[in-house]
Amino acid sequence: MFTKLLIANRGEIACRIIKTAQAMGVRTVALYSDADIDARHVAMADESFYLGGSAPADSYLKADLIIEIAKKSGAQAIHPGYGFLSENAAFALKCEQSGIAFVGPSAAAIDSMGSKSAAKDIMGAANVPLVPGYHGDAQDDALLIAEANKMGFPLLIKAAYGGGGKGMRIVESSGEVLEAIQSARREAISSFGNDKLLMERYLRQPRHVEVQVFADSQGHCIYLSDRDCSIQRRHQKVVEEAPAPGLSDALRISMGDAAVAAAKAINYEGAGTVEFLLDTDGSFYFMEMNTRLQVEHPVTEMVTGQDLVKWQLMVASGSELPLTQDEVRIHGHAFEVRIYAEDPQNDFLPASGKLNFLREPEQSKFVRIDSGVRENDVISNFYDPMISKLITWDESRPRALQRLVHALASYQISGLKHNIEFLANIAEHDAFSDANFSTDFIERYGDSLIGHGLSDSQTNERKTALALAALYQLSARKADAKRCAINSNDPYSPWGAVNGFRLNSASVHQVALLDDEQQVNHLELTETQLGGQSVYQLKINDSQLTSHITQLSGELIGETLHAEITLFPTTENSSNCAQTIKRTGHKIKVPVSQVGEDFTLFINSSSYHYRAIQAEVVEEQDNLEDKLKAPMNGTIVTHLVEAGDKVVAGQGIMVMEAMKMEYTIESPFDGVVSAFFFNAGELVSDGMLLAEVEPAVVKSSVAEEPA
Repeated sequence: MFTKLLIANRGEIACRIIKTAQAMGVRTVALYSDADIDARHVAMADESFYLGGSAPADSYLKADLIIEIAKKSGAQAIHPGYGFLSENAAFALKCEQSGIAFVGPSAAAIDSMGSKSAAKDIMGAANVPLVPGYHGDAQDDALLIAEANKMGFPLLIKAAYGGGGKGMRIVESSGEVLEAIQSARREAISSFGNDKLLMERYLRQPRHVEVQVFADSQGHCIYLSDRDCSIQRRHQKVVEEAPAPGLSDALRISMGDAAVAAAKAINYEGAGTVEFLLDTDGSFYFMEMNTRLQVEHPVTEMVTGQDLVKWQLMVASGSELPLTQDEVRIHGHAFEVRIYAEDPQNDFLPASGKLNFLREPEQSKFVRIDSGVRENDVISNFYDPMISKLITWDESRPRALQRLVHALASYQISGLKHNIEFLANIAEHDAFSDANFSTDFIERYGDSLIGHGLSDSQTNERKTALALAALYQLSARKADAKRCAINSNDPYSPWGAVNGFRLNSASVHQVALLDDEQQVNHLELTETQLGGQSVYQLKINDSQLTSHITQLSGELIGETLHAEITLFPTTENSSNCAQTIKRTGHKIKVPVSQVGEDFTLFINSSSYHYRAIQAEVVEEQDNLEDKLKAPMNGTIVTHLVEAGDKVVAGQGIMVMEAMKMEYTIESPFDGVVSAFFFNAGELVSDGMLLAEVEPAVVKSSVAEEPA
């Protein structure tokens, strides 16, 4: 076994590998860029070395420098994690030539599966089922268009050397083929340095089922478990589970055997994943093989009781597999969701910023969190915006799913946008609970999952959140005033009071809150005393909230608001208030995080963000021209029209790239493009105005009377 291991990666997977290596008594060496000087994986490792600038090309992709550091540090092996250099055959070969063990398959095996088209040929020869398609070397537009028309629609265009959904386009008709080819090529060359494409028939409602394989240098190869990864967005996995639900024993064995045949066909060693498309009739087809440890490997670990990173290190050091196929046991069910810094309400644009507040669910044998960040860490726009992976396990799928729902409700993040509520909506969806899904699940149920078209309960929860936000603001004011009075040595000082006192009237407090949708909410809380407790009648934007929330009371204890919400029927009169509070009061504890004037309330799996503002602030109107601003930091790829061209609302006018994904900037209205402020290749920052469109002049339809 190695005594020292270098991890050629960062973030969550680097922390994951370090944890197992150190448990095995192996010393660890971390690498870091400018953006990662204070990162968690650097703090965890036994030692660390500086690579360079924040961009991957200036740091984590510098293969020669990484090998040089491995030699300098005395590391006998390099673990590449996933992403970056993990499936780079040239890097694996350099490790081999330098006498350093590469924790993964051979360069030849990586190279065999690195091209999706070449992989199809190898799999066909090994009798692994394939989806009909074109995988040839000829790549001119005319040939690809002809092959597409011959194949029929819908079809899928994919980057031959790609992964993670990049360089992938679904084409519905012949007229879309050329544009899809050009767009996929641009993204492929940007992400993978190779613009070769392949095409295959697109199955409408398949499931994505993959099989974990493991092989050693002695020729043993087994499969450990299957996983369902059908819940995807833009071909990137969102929820994974093991084992895949609803498969017969015979089908599991057939897929496992096919996966082992695929691995043996390329003399594979180490951990690998063979991905299949499972059609509605039970047929399955080889999609690709990932020659590395998968992001979703923890669900396999949870149901097999095995540590796959430990297996990787054992195999890379020359040991045999710890188990034979007959010894593999599957117990229980596991789910994994990827907690991302992204905005589901804004087309899932990646978010960057500081994790001002982070409270993770309590870990146990049922709940596991693989994370690479801590509170106050920064999610950089240079790398994948993953915050963590949340994994739950229990004896059965329903129980494991309930664990997931509860854990998501306990996960609290503020400071940037995230997808926790979106994940909770998936986990609680009836179709997902019934395992009635395919790869188009998010597309089918998107509005309800993202929060468009709120249900009555969601609408009520938002009203409740706003009311509690007002109560929190008032409670915080009172706590501050009390501290001021104590510090002034005069606890009875009227200057320390915030009771909104009016002579011969109830106390009235004004609160103005700016919500996530940039709406200003004016709240008025009328305070009365009931049984020695302050109770508030609430108005929002001059409307009495009688049917939902009539009275509030509560106090702030540490980071938690302890509140009581009282619901009154509209016919209730004040003489029955005390009785009604006793009968219908709903007590709730709401965690709150506050940074400056911004604060967040955590209710169930939802986060409600507000900013306290002056009550006289005037609400800003939506500005359509905001659509012409950069949605995030990135690079301009190309202009789709010329300055002076006429455009219609929703028409794409330019393409930008951020985090190796392309985004089309659309015209917000009919008009003429008067100017572009950035050209292809130029860097832009979040919020910069990218172009100017002059609105079309609407002509009157009434004919003028002749003079």
